[in-house]
Amino acid sequence: MFEFHISRYARDKYRFDQSIYQFTGNAILGDFNSARDFAHKINTYRDLIRFPEQAVRASDINALGLIDEILHALIAEYRTSVNPGALERVLQLLEGEFGTKAVSQILFQFTGNFPPVAVYQKDETVEGYLAGETEGYSHRVITLEELILLWLANGNPAFRPYDELFDDAAIEDQTTYLKMMDAIDRFFQQEPGFGPSQRSIIEVLRQPAKQHPDSLFSQLEYLLESFSSLLKNFNFRLLRSLDFLREENKPIFSGPGPVEMIEFQVLASEEAAEKYSKDSEWMPRLVLIAKNTYVWLDQLSKSYGREIRRLDQIPDEELARIAGWGFTGLWLIGLWERSEASKTIKHLTGNLDAVSSAYSLYDYTIASDLGGDAAYATLRDRAAAQGLRLAADMVPNHSGIYSKWVREHPDWFIYSDYPPFPSYTFSGRNLSADQGIGIYLEDHYYERTDAAVVFKRVDFNTGQVHYIYHGNDGTSMPWNDTAQLNYLNAEAREAVIQTIVNVARKFPIIRFDAAMTLAKKHIQRLWFPEPGHGGAIPSRSEHSLSKMRFDELLPVEFWRDVVDRIAVEAPDTLLLAEAFWLMEGYFVRTLGMHRVYNSAFMNMLRDEKNAEYRRVIKNTIEFDPEILKRYVNFMNNPDEETAIEQFGDGGKYFGICVLMCTLPGLPMFGHGQIEGFKEKYGMEYQRAYYDEKPNQGLVERHKREVFPLLHRRRLFADVEHFLLYDVYSGDGTVNEDVYAFSNRFGEESSLVLFHNKWGEASGTIHRTSPFAVKDQDGNAHTEQSSLGRGLGLPVDGSKYVIFKDQITGLEYIRSCAEIHDRGLRIDLGAFEYRVFLDFRMVEENEWSHYRMIMDYLDGRGVHDLETVKQEVILQPVLYPWKELVNSGFYSYYFETVANEPAESQDKSELQSQTRAKTLAVIEGIAGFLNI
Repeated sequence: MFEFHISRYARDKYRFDQSIYQFTGNAILGDFNSARDFAHKINTYRDLIRFPEQAVRASDINALGLIDEILHALIAEYRTSVNPGALERVLQLLEGEFGTKAVSQILFQFTGNFPPVAVYQKDETVEGYLAGETEGYSHRVITLEELILLWLANGNPAFRPYDELFDDAAIEDQTTYLKMMDAIDRFFQQEPGFGPSQRSIIEVLRQPAKQHPDSLFSQLEYLLESFSSLLKNFNFRLLRSLDFLREENKPIFSGPGPVEMIEFQVLASEEAAEKYSKDSEWMPRLVLIAKNTYVWLDQLSKSYGREIRRLDQIPDEELARIAGWGFTGLWLIGLWERSEASKTIKHLTGNLDAVSSAYSLYDYTIASDLGGDAAYATLRDRAAAQGLRLAADMVPNHSGIYSKWVREHPDWFIYSDYPPFPSYTFSGRNLSADQGIGIYLEDHYYERTDAAVVFKRVDFNTGQVHYIYHGNDGTSMPWNDTAQLNYLNAEAREAVIQTIVNVARKFPIIRFDAAMTLAKKHIQRLWFPEPGHGGAIPSRSEHSLSKMRFDELLPVEFWRDVVDRIAVEAPDTLLLAEAFWLMEGYFVRTLGMHRVYNSAFMNMLRDEKNAEYRRVIKNTIEFDPEILKRYVNFMNNPDEETAIEQFGDGGKYFGICVLMCTLPGLPMFGHGQIEGFKEKYGMEYQRAYYDEKPNQGLVERHKREVFPLLHRRRLFADVEHFLLYDVYSGDGTVNEDVYAFSNRFGEESSLVLFHNKWGEASGTIHRTSPFAVKDQDGNAHTEQSSLGRGLGLPVDGSKYVIFKDQITGLEYIRSCAEIHDRGLRIDLGAFEYRVFLDFRMVEENEWSHYRMIMDYLDGRGVHDLETVKQEVILQPVLYPWKELVNSGFYSYYFETVANEPAESQDKSELQSQTRAKTLAVIEGIAGFLNI
């Protein structure tokens, strides 16, 4: 019977719905929706345009009422189990100390200012109410308890923003109220203690405000932690109320959220079995380039001087050019039939040039204005002839706000029978093309004053209304041209899987948009939060489910079902997941996706967080290197600024691009990245708005430095021989700004270096970082190796290795034994990079010519090692011997070289022997020099 006391003044001012009051006059806010109605009533009287900070939050109102209710429950427990009759004795004490009249005056004032329903409606007088009782409890005692809690509420700093609801100033001014409260406090200090700390009951009731004076959230947490065993009936409500507060106080940011360090302890500790999907032969060598389809067709029209609007009109020359650059996959963004409602919304809000969003879909059929299935089939076959596989998006999280499924199966979506916020109105334009249903966006979206979490669907034939939730990943605003599917609905899940299978039969590569939102843990976190874990999406905390109940409704991971079905029904399809939130390893290792986004690559390298990104690589290969080869590395994607805006067009851009092309994983280039385009193409673009021309210097540099690496992708793609090295400076410290790694494929080896920082870097690479190795039983242990072993070099001291830098064209020579013993010295400038390839072994001859060449170069590279051979060997050695032969100084050889006197030999015989011995030396040198 004790809930939330509200003053007569507030009731008169805000005209709250009378149904929320019980007979005592306390408001009963039975659920979150009633708290929203209550807050909305107050907010309608406030000037929130000029003073938005004055907005009342429903979660705060809910917290105020719950705290009040719990304090009443603590008093009831105290009166029942510790000190029966305590309040009755307090009342007698007050009457004895202050007089019955004074006490009656205070009770009268309280009842008048915080009236029961009968008194408020003038069906009963104050005196009549105070003289009565309910269920054996005197109304004077009930009122005294309310008075005590009013006093505590007014002394709670976290309650002050709402003090107009329970202001006790009128009682304080006209009575001995505060003195009586002090007397009550003193009384209970002499009575039995209560709770874990055995404080007086008044002190126990004060503790939430004392411990956390400025936070309703923390006060609720305190009550949960301190009295969970005593107040078991409140634990569930406390958890949900904390979630409600999280919802309304959640910071808003755009994008996928902060990039975090990828760790694997959680993955190792979860019940996450290793279930990788096996790659087809072509998958490791896949290199993707993305194209926003409508924008690309418009750009092609301008480039080729003719109209190119359909997929079958894309020129063969363009496909050949892309394949010639080294790409093997073409991701066409926005192929499917889009929801016309999305375009209408954009036009109504001022963007008259927009088409519907590529991720607000009507159905999974190739868009008719792109030529439909026939045009797609033609493009697919012509692209395949060039060695290009086509990739398409799949958006399983949601459909368009007006889609085939919204029309035919509204029950497949997450919806409510009532609007979750009382401020929502739906009086705008009907976005439906079907005369039988109405689709209405919430009005405030058009005014740009709110982005509602639901839209309204009306069935005109039955009158049924659904308030369907928009797609939402909980990071920023809802996607207001979409409708969120309900993955607890088995029929909806099966429909999505069948759609994915149909897409896979057309496209050998599928990219799943926002795939992480459909992992079980995030479906629950976002839409059906376990009590105490909510707060991601407004209004969803009231739809909480226990984990047990959630697992009953969704027993296995949706993505595991998808992967297993595709393996049977559409094999040889590469499944690529856009996943963040530290889910990368789980998606490929346990859920079986072939590839997963690695946003850390772009963000950390751009921000030069080199120690952090090197740690990402180290964490991955220490846990399981197989994950590393399944990362999708990129320098921009459709949701980010362009690569040229993020990385520039100089050494930093190309150094990171080289890393992208030489690290294991799948390199993915963005639309316009190679040409240096700066415009970010929105998903609603049908053309580019900037009149940009390709930066030919940038394109040519790609041709020289990047594309040759794409053609040798097989050398870099796998992880069986991938090794990461630390670069040790002269003082023994590791230079975290230098990336150094090697890889091998067959007899080929590679060594890549990049200094991602302004300044100089010098040091030595020798030992590798630890990496995991699995035995036949699948058990893993970590090992380390050396650079010599990583490059597959022999330990033989007579062997030398010659290798070439793909970037500069310079050749280098090193002793294999010295690399094994001491590693390799490196010197790099600001954002400088090296890709050493074409390693070949040579064996030293009896004259130590390779040592002479290596010493002569002293670590330098040269464009033509053959020329250096002649510089080092031919000039100082070969020419003097030729001169001796031609001048006839035969005796010189025997006396100085053969150590025999010249007069002891026949002159003709001497001439013959000298010439033969000399020519043998010359022939040896000439053979070494290839002349």
